[in-house]
Amino acid sequence: MATTTYNKPKSFAWSYSKLKNYDTCPKRYYEVDVTKNFKENESEALKWGNAVHAALHQRLLPGKVSLPEGMQQYEPWAKKVEDVTGELFVEQQYALNEMLQPVTWFAKNAWVRSIADAVKIDGSKALAVDWKLGKIVEDSQQLALMAACIFSHYPDVQSVDTLFVWFKEDAKTHEKFLRADIPKIWLSIMPRVKQLKHAHDTNAFPTKPSKLCRAYCPVVTCEYHGR
Repeated sequence: MATTTYNKPKSFAWSYSKLKNYDTCPKRYYEVDVTKNFKENESEALKWGNAVHAALHQRLLPGKVSLPEGMQQYEPWAKKVEDVTGELFVEQQYALNEMLQPVTWFAKNAWVRSIADAVKIDGSKALAVDWKLGKIVEDSQQLALMAACIFSHYPDVQSVDTLFVWFKEDAKTHEKFLRADIPKIWLSIMPRVKQLKHAHDTNAFPTKPSKLCRAYCPVVTCEYHGR
């Protein structure tokens, strides 16, 4: 496995997508997420996913714009979210500092950022939903992070129901978190965060060859690209 040393990134902040991208390939993460020397390949699947998210955003806003042709099959899921009691937030952005205190999205001391496609806040209860267009992948840590961010931003919330909605399978992954689970959530995810931080601190982002090198990686300068 080859290792390349790079100029040190300016500061360290993370999101769940960055953890996943680093796990996939540290070099690709550095080139795409940190320096932005390369952009993600805009596949037809990615374009469709972005279009679906945008359409659902408009559907859930107060104007209730109908879903366009070819997306009406997602209406029952939008209606289920709409029917849950509470105040609705669409594509809600949450950021925390290292003390796990709420900060604004663009705050200089933002340490972690998380986005939920739809959130309902109803007193001591909350619902957080993430639309998924790909195959079903169980990932409770991403759900847990959404819940942890909501707990920090809404001190009165005592429980968060989290959902992945898998459109291809017309299915859902559900997990409920209580405020008492907060320490366990952070204990679970911190080893991955520390690994990513160590990579930033040491300026080392090794290549990690996989089947993704051939078809999906945009980093054409990598020795494994297309192989």
